[in-house]
Amino acid sequence: MSPRHRIRTRLLLSNLVVVVVGSATLFLTVGFVAPGAFDAAMGHAMDGMDDMMGALVRAAFQDAVRTALVVAVVAAAATAIAVSVALSTRLSRPISRLADASRRIASGRYAERVPVTSDDELGELAESFNTMADSLEATERRRLQLVGDVAHELRTPLATIEGYLEGLDDGIIQPNEATWTLLRGETARLSRLVNDLQELWRAEARQLPLAPRTLVVGAEIDAAIGRISTQAQEHGIEIRTDIGPRRQTVRADPERLGQILDNFLSNAIRYSPRGTAVILAASGERDLVAISVTDQGPGLTAEQLERVFERFYRVDPSRSRSLGGSGIGLAIARALAEAMGGRAEALSEGPGLGTTFRVVLPTG
Repeated sequence: MSPRHRIRTRLLLSNLVVVVVGSATLFLTVGFVAPGAFDAAMGHAMDGMDDMMGALVRAAFQDAVRTALVVAVVAAAATAIAVSVALSTRLSRPISRLADASRRIASGRYAERVPVTSDDELGELAESFNTMADSLEATERRRLQLVGDVAHELRTPLATIEGYLEGLDDGIIQPNEATWTLLRGETARLSRLVNDLQELWRAEARQLPLAPRTLVVGAEIDAAIGRISTQAQEHGIEIRTDIGPRRQTVRADPERLGQILDNFLSNAIRYSPRGTAVILAASGERDLVAISVTDQGPGLTAEQLERVFERFYRVDPSRSRSLGGSGIGLAIARALAEAMGGRAEALSEGPGLGTTFRVVLPTG
């Protein structure tokens, strides 16, 4: 028997039990109450009859009551059965649809949804099911995209390494310092990509060990500038600061906050024209602190702003690869910010107008 039939049968049997109990209660109640009520209603009329006549009248009354009760109970039972069948079918149908849809989703058909036909608990269950299905479909879509992106990112360095190894084996390429430098660079690129993927997975799965504590924003910004100053000088970029009260505090893991700021600053320096400035600012927002990095680079369109934190998304793919980016640094930054109870955002007024990346975290 299918789950739908089991539920419908149980509902029908439950309703039949109610009908039987109700009928038995009606018989017993009428059996006890009707004689007394008859005598009270007849009153003095029964006094004018002899005992035989009174007994005959009472017997006739009781027979009539029993007959009426039997007819009424049969009619009520038939009506109750018909209504119970209809209600049981109506209640079991959405449950059956949910069961069928869940089986199809389990088989990989993540686009499956169920109609919401009521605003009661069953309707709420259907809405919750559809929300769950949406989440599963989005997760599967991201998984497939991630597999494709990883394969694409691994293909280029692996093809380069394979080509050079074949050239070395055939004697076409000489095993000189330039060759070894290139091979070491490609293997380092592969290692960096694998490490970044592991870091991203752990951050999104909330598997990273975090040690949040109260940090002074000014000190964290100074430390970030110290780490990035050499790179900024090499690119001819000036680092400026615009910090509110330098003693304002934020609740975060110092290592992970430094990782986020390093990513924002590194991107800003790579994409900024030589001779421009990158501004590192901090300000309070109620019980939050926002630390931002603003550059004077190429800026972002509205569509690019929506996608810039996606894994492997590159505004300029060819330029990003030439600059050595793995394409998941911003995704890691967002996952780290969320793991620490905050968020990462990107702002831009449009192409050619620069970009601001900021992390918003709770105050310490």
